[in-house]
Amino acid sequence: MSRRVKILLAALGVGVLIGALYFPALLRQVMRLARLEHPEAQTRREAVQPPIATPTDVKVQARVFWASTIVPGTLEAVEIELPLSADPVLRSKQLLNVLIQNAPSSEQRTLPADVTLLEFYLLPDGTAVADFSDTLTTGTPSGILSEQMAVDSIARTLAAGVEPIRRLKILIHGQDAETLAGHLDLTGFFTVRVGGPPAPVAPAAPGGKAPADLLTRPGAPGKLGR
Repeated sequence: MSRRVKILLAALGVGVLIGALYFPALLRQVMRLARLEHPEAQTRREAVQPPIATPTDVKVQARVFWASTIVPGTLEAVEIELPLSADPVLRSKQLLNVLIQNAPSSEQRTLPADVTLLEFYLLPDGTAVADFSDTLTTGTPSGILSEQMAVDSIARTLAAGVEPIRRLKILIHGQDAETLAGHLDLTGFFTVRVGGPPAPVAPAAPGGKAPADLLTRPGAPGKLGR
């Protein structure tokens, strides 16, 4: 092996070592910049979407999943006391609004600050349908890690707090989207809870009816690690 090749390999090894040492810090910085809170967006969203309160609200210790501050690229459960409804649809809306609005810090945010949950449906078979504003696709940083964490935070928060939900379908402004931000497939369903029959779900009110095409159109199953 020539001296030039040895020098090249040594330089390459040093570069790989430096990259391995600095990558976690770089990832944290990128995630922080991508999720910086815009105060005007927060104010506008709160004005349009006031907190949901129902007569059946009871304060409970809820688990909400945000980005971990210790292990980059993973989620961390945060326990907070919340008044939550006994109705699974309203309870889901309350939890997802907390996930969007109450991230402990900008670094822990998994969803865009100004995204809005437009509607939420729960079908008798345990399929949940979450309909978000366009900002979920335009505001989520493009990349498999950030997109997976966004959907995973939704699914795991629902799994921890709403018993009847078995799987999740995400719509964007009432329509199917091919991907979240260019990578994660949204055309199928994401597993929320495995095993056991779904708990009974009360019939939806006339205004809370799921889109008819969702009831008949098959989708490729998706899965999330838990």
